[in-house]
Amino acid sequence: MKLPIIKNAGELAALVREIGYLPMFRCEIAGFSLEECTPAGYWFVKGVEGPWEWREEIAAGGEIAYAKLFNKKAGFISREWYPDFANYRRDGYDFDARYDDGLASMASKRIMDVLLEHEAGLLSSDLKGLSGFAVKGAKGFDTAMTLLQMQTYITASKFEYKQDKHGRPYGWGIGRYAVSEHVFGADYVTSRYNDQPVSSRERIMEHTAKLFPEAGSKQLERVLK
Repeated sequence: MKLPIIKNAGELAALVREIGYLPMFRCEIAGFSLEECTPAGYWFVKGVEGPWEWREEIAAGGEIAYAKLFNKKAGFISREWYPDFANYRRDGYDFDARYDDGLASMASKRIMDVLLEHEAGLLSSDLKGLSGFAVKGAKGFDTAMTLLQMQTYITASKFEYKQDKHGRPYGWGIGRYAVSEHVFGADYVTSRYNDQPVSSRERIMEHTAKLFPEAGSKQLERVLK
């Protein structure tokens, strides 16, 4: 499938809804990324809104998930497909059960414990401090954050900017992260839990193979695992 040229957030949202999910950056499947269907003039050009701004609009919309979702890199998943990814990536585990079975780190638990107490989510900088990673020498925050996003336990809910003394935003957008059930609703996120995780995996793999029939099984696995 050849993806259309994308020039604004609305077109991006429409594409994600149409095909189900989309990595932000080039991956092992040729043509399967926002990077490859956005003209170069929309990337890092002053005064031009591009993918970095579009992701902020989409994350704030509460309909399409944006997080590190594809091989530890950023991407988008539609409302239709997010429950399948949650069922597959969580392998049937709610986070507490995963931790109790020794399958989640203490670093991940500290982050989850804090976010469960803040339904509206927290800026990544605040989350790092409240979960105890701001202490000199503390390690594991970035790794745990990436893993929790990949497993769909947390997601970006919006992006916010620092403000100068005149109240004007500046710098790079800071992600606000929240438990996925707090953003999209628990019943929705877990709506595929009655299916075996392998069934969700097969649906995802088969759907992607139909979109990109030239992709081999190893390519699909690397992008979607």
